Amino acid sequence: MTLDLDGPDPLYEQIANVLAARIADGTYPPRRRIPSEADLVAEFGVSRPTARAAVQLLVDRGLVRTVRGKGSYVVDSPQA
Repeated sequence: MTLDLDGPDPLYEQIANVLAARIADGTYPPRRRIPSEADLVAEFGVSRPTARAAVQLLVDRGLVRTVRGKGSYVVDSPQA
């Protein structure tokens, strides 16, 4: 997946949308970790704060929860 660097949507939002689609299609199943910030930085070629903002957006959407020292996990039943 390539990001639209010239488009109007922020990079973190684009990354969050990609991750949300992967959660929806089962690539990242419930109660399993999503890629770490470092992995997102490597995959998408963005800065760590951008990767962190993408994960935080997923938390805000109710799709993942972050466990300090362990990572971010897909929730059992995502909120609508």
